[in-house]
Amino acid sequence: MRILLTNDDGIHAEGLAALERIARTLSDDVWIVAPETDQSGLAHSLSLSEPLRLRKISDKHYALRGTPTDCVIMGIKQVMDIKPDLVLSGVNAGSNVADDVTYSGTIAGAIEGTMQGVRSFALSQAYIREGDQRILPWEVCEAHAPALLEKLMTLDLPEGTFLNLNFPNCRPEEVEGTEVTAQGKLAFNLEVDARADGRGFPYYWLKFGERAGAFEEGTDVNALKNSKVSVTPLKLDLTDYSVQDRIARALSGTE
Repeated sequence: MRILLTNDDGIHAEGLAALERIARTLSDDVWIVAPETDQSGLAHSLSLSEPLRLRKISDKHYALRGTPTDCVIMGIKQVMDIKPDLVLSGVNAGSNVADDVTYSGTIAGAIEGTMQGVRSFALSQAYIREGDQRILPWEVCEAHAPALLEKLMTLDLPEGTFLNLNFPNCRPEEVEGTEVTAQGKLAFNLEVDARADGRGFPYYWLKFGERAGAFEEGTDVNALKNSKVSVTPLKLDLTDYSVQDRIARALSGTE
């Protein structure tokens, strides 16, 4: 089996090293095409106005000056001579649940793999903060991902569907199992931090505030809260079929 790895935290990220160790429990044919720098929050974006610069680091390891989406396209269309059997994106430093999936470059890597016709999974590891430090228990995903991926790789997924895997913030032995979940809801609470540079001109940082929401049973956020691995099937088709008939009736004047 041939596996292509990417991420959004960059080629030197600890999570990518963890993902390679995970992937090598499944196959010896592992390729990496990852962003040269951190591309977090860029979602499913393409680099169309600038050239893509590809740098070979070592055998089957490449850094690309581009987004996670660019990386998957370059990996499949340029770097690899044969299309991979599996795309793994991550392991992200921080969970990708609820509304996070719309911003996530990690999710975007799996989206692009799916669009290219390859079975694709996104993997993310939850963490806590202690002061200014993020404490990431990479041992959790490394302990639980290999067996989970072996089971999921044989699953018959519908066309256009990929899987979003999130690992809880706890010790490996404290994981309370795996739950198949739906996408939850959390308020992102983004804030604007206004500042001035040395010449007095304004500039701005986006920053995260407190996350709030309902931890409803069956959702990804609730699974992580209860020390469970969350597996959420996501799909490319964004059509809201439940309102199609209502829109048609409104347009025809029969609503």
